[in-house]
Amino acid sequence: MEELTPQDVWTLASTALVLIMTPGLALFYGGLVRVRSVVNMMLFSISAMGVVGVLWILFGYSMNYFAEGESGFAGSPFKDFGLVNTDPTAFIGVAFGAVFAMITTALISGAIADRVGLGSWVLFSGVWASLVYFPVAAWVWGGGWIQNLGTTLGTPEVIDLAGGTVIHINAGAAALALALVAGQRVGFAPGSHKPHSVPLVTIGAALLWFGWIGFNSGLATEAGEAGLIVVNTLGAPAAGIVGWIIVDVLRGKKPGVIGAASGAVAGLVAITPSAANLSPVWALVLGLIAGIACAFAIDWKYRLGYDDSLDVVGLHLVAGVIGSLYLGFFAFDDGLFTGGNGGLLLVQTISVVAVAAYSFVVSLIIALVVKRLTGLRVPQEVEEAGIDVGAHGEEAYAYETVR
Repeated sequence: MEELTPQDVWTLASTALVLIMTPGLALFYGGLVRVRSVVNMMLFSISAMGVVGVLWILFGYSMNYFAEGESGFAGSPFKDFGLVNTDPTAFIGVAFGAVFAMITTALISGAIADRVGLGSWVLFSGVWASLVYFPVAAWVWGGGWIQNLGTTLGTPEVIDLAGGTVIHINAGAAALALALVAGQRVGFAPGSHKPHSVPLVTIGAALLWFGWIGFNSGLATEAGEAGLIVVNTLGAPAAGIVGWIIVDVLRGKKPGVIGAASGAVAGLVAITPSAANLSPVWALVLGLIAGIACAFAIDWKYRLGYDDSLDVVGLHLVAGVIGSLYLGFFAFDDGLFTGGNGGLLLVQTISVVAVAAYSFVVSLIIALVVKRLTGLRVPQEVEEAGIDVGAHGEEAYAYETVR
């Protein structure tokens, strides 16, 4: 047996950091919904961990990469089915990939808060991971066509450090499709569904930021690279907070914790693909832009009429697109403004459009099929009375009458 290397130890630690992000997301989302939907919302994140974790071990990891001589839509689900042919030395990487798949799928659930049944979500999440996440990850990270796009076109290769396309654009486009099929919540209107717990949102955001260090730097191999990634993963969300608060103040809103936490998430999403390829100053600018843009973008759902309950589209899709395209202008050596090369911007744009379009179309089809099979939404009386008690028999807060 080979001894653990320092890289192995750091990747193991990073796997634990990323793993805690999904329960952190459950807290973040749980605080953003009304008190009668907390259990349902948190269970969506936890159930995604269960479903996707099982599928990843059975065939997801196998689909996630192209073996030597293998080509096509995605890796074969049978070449390492159940990890039976996987070299034990690769298991650390298998685990690291699994936690990415879990949180990506869980992110989508924020778009359907308050109105979708657990069974419908579990069916959607399992099929979506199999038909969308696993193939897209293979395209970008597993030797697929996006990873080799630069070689094909004679340009710099696509840059996506930790998932601007694979994670955030992928989940954001899926969230838009699922929200459209699910329809609007009862009483959908600005200010009608207020967050019930600012402390839960704050704790969730803190765990997300904490885990994001491992998310972005878990595969770093050099001290300088790891240090740059960590600095940028601190700086961009910090600037995102500033940008969001500035927008709120200029629009006459009172600045609050929900907005600040959302600004941090916007900055984190934007820096995800680019943390190893930007100087800290450009990372700050990126975070500021993302915070400002997403503060405006979350209002689109009211203008356009789609009910993205917890702003997965306005945060993850928008900031993911910004962060991925930003590299085309400011990446070390190859950016349009930092190296005079438009080739990187071209391949970044192609990857963004391709992943967004594929995820949206396939997610729309999956959602329509699930709706046909299960109805997708809970009955209106359950939604109005409270989905937690009606669908799960639990309450987030059990109050006892004191006599």
